[in-house]
Parts: sequence; C-alpha cells; structure tokens
Amino acid sequence: MENRRGHGHLHPQYARGVAGRHGAATSENPPHRDVIGWLSGLDRPSLEAFRHRLRELGYVEGYNIAIEYRFAEGKSEPLPILAAELVRLPVDILVTWGTVAARAAQHATSTVPIVIGAARDPVSQGLVASYARPGGNITGVASAPVGVQGKTIQVLTEAIPGLSRVALLWNSANPAHTLMVREAQEAAQGLGLQTQLLDGRDASALDGAFAAMALERAEALVVLNEQLFLTHRTRLAELTGAHRLPTIYGNREYVEAGGFMSYGTNFRENFRRAAVYVDKILKGAKPADLPIEQPMKFELVLNLKTAQALGLTLPPALLLLADEVMQ
Repeated sequence: MENRRGHGHLHPQYARGVAGRHGAATSENPPHRDVIGWLSGLDRPSLEAFRHRLRELGYVEGYNIAIEYRFAEGKSEPLPILAAELVRLPVDILVTWGTVAARAAQHATSTVPIVIGAARDPVSQGLVASYARPGGNITGVASAPVGVQGKTIQVLTEAIPGLSRVALLWNSANPAHTLMVREAQEAAQGLGLQTQLLDGRDASALDGAFAAMALERAEALVVLNEQLFLTHRTRLAELTGAHRLPTIYGNREYVEAGGFMSYGTNFRENFRRAAVYVDKILKGAKPADLPIEQPMKFELVLNLKTAQALGLTLPPALLLLADEVMQ
C-alpha cells in the first residue's frame, strides 16, 4: 500500500481533514491530522522557515498536521531507504531538500504528492515534464536558475581582482553537479580563468582535494552546493583558512561557519514557498497542475573577519552590494 489515497482524488478521510481545518473543531471532534514527510540530507534552518510558514497558514504541528522527519546525516546513500520508509508510513505528502532527495522520493512513489523545496533544474533531472505543467506527482521550487553558477564566478573575480586560477569542489555522485560544473567552467573560461576540478565524494576526500589545490597553486575555490559539504562546513572553513584560500559557497550557512563569502539562493525563502505548495495540495490541488517556481531571492553574504584573516581588502562596491556583511 503506497498511500491512503490514489493520485488525483481525495480519500473521504482526507477530505474530512480539509473541512476540519477550516471548520469548527473541538476537543470532542478534533480535526483530521494530515501527515507530511520531510526528507533531507540534514537538519537545517530551511526546515524552521518551512514550519513557520505552515503555522502562518493555519497548520499546527501535533493538532491538524504531523511531520515525520527523516535526515540522512549529510549522506546520499540512505535517502532512497528513508523515502521508502516515509511512503510506507504512509504520509499524505512528501517535502524534499536537494536533487538527490527529490529523486529518491520520485523512485519511492508515483502517487504521493512530492513538493521539492530545492532541486537544480528539475526538468533536465527528469523530475518533471516542464516548469509550466509538471505533469506528475512532483511540483515545488527549483534551487537555482541557469546562470547562477556563472554569477558566482563573476562575484569571486570582483572580490579578488587579478584572479587567474580557480578550483571547483564538486561531488560526482550528485546528478545536479554535472550541469553546475559545466556552467561554472564556461563562465570561468569567459572571464579568462583556468579551472581545476576536484571530486569530494566523501569527507575523507577533502584533505586530498586541498593538497591537490595547493600543488596546482589554486588562487581561490568555488564549493558547489552539496549536503555533504554543508555537513562539513566548519571543516571546510578550517581547511580554506589553513591554506589561505578565498572561497565562495552557494549559501550563507557556510559563511556563518567561518567561510569567506557566499552567493546564491535564499533557501529559507524557498521553503516558505514550499509550505504554500503543501497548503494548496492539502486543499485539493494536483501537483501536475502547479507550475514549478524559480527561486525569488538571492543573497550575497560576506565574512569580513575571514577576509581580514586571508589578507584581503574587499572592494567598497562589493560591500555595498552585499545583503549582509558579517563582522
């Protein structure tokens, strides 16, 4: 049994839940409790943004909804097992963080609605048929439009004038990274930069990757968004500091952990939007009919203390462009 209802219609019990949420509920007649499955590589601030938006929309955890959390501790391998586990519970809807988690959910069910809160180019990844009409049981918010990785390279060159050689840290096991690497390399080539590609498939590869960067005299580093890297963000900050390697990341949590700078999607906002999708689906909308959104907010975050430790003086124009400058 994959779920308590088939895709495209409401189970009577599920329909009662919708009515109960918007009608009078008493302790004698509590509302039906819809079950949301949360699947991600690790716990992160995006989850709290998602839960906060649900509360604003009238969903109270433990009252008219329940959330089943499954975290893969920054690893990709457990995600298919965790996705299947959530489907078996069963859950009424799945919310995923990251392309790998979205694909794990897709393989686990073709009927339970899936809301992605962050997945790179869901069309090219085979998650949906198109942005305008997803066509299946998956909808939600993409993690970044085409061009963002190129903008990341450009921001790095603005922070470090005269830059000529950049290393790219990626995870070849992440299906979204192939596209991201290609985009970064094309942007680097257009800016006259040489690139060095380093595969960080697991935590044990990080020390070797930094040794290789030192050997090739990399002048800066771009870390592609990856839950494994995010899990080890403090270690990455330590390594980049020890090697005096200015590094740009895809989101602010790296900078909060001591990283130099980040440019990319505001994932908290993405998951506030994901909560709206959950609301629509629980009220009867079909994922197939809900267009995929592109992220609406991007942010540039700088760590001034780390810049000073690296011996860098950030250009005033870049400081003015920053959404936040951490001291």
